[in-house]
Amino acid sequence: MAKSKKEIQQDYLRRTKYKSNNKYNKEKTVMFAIRAVTATEQDIIQRLESVGNKSGYIKRLIREDIARNP
Repeated sequence: MAKSKKEIQQDYLRRTKYKSNNKYNKEKTVMFAIRAVTATEQDIIQRLESVGNKSGYIKRLIREDIARNP
């Protein structure tokens, strides 16, 4: 059965865009992940859930800390 136009476009995106994004991420970025225990760190979880841009919020907190403690 022939592929639909949408399927062809999705295949193209997988072959090109995802590959270039992965290459960029591998070369230019680093990821940090944390786990929060729901029983003991509910305050942290609630704060992060209330913020729209979690990444920006965390980066701002770290930069403020760096400014205070160079």
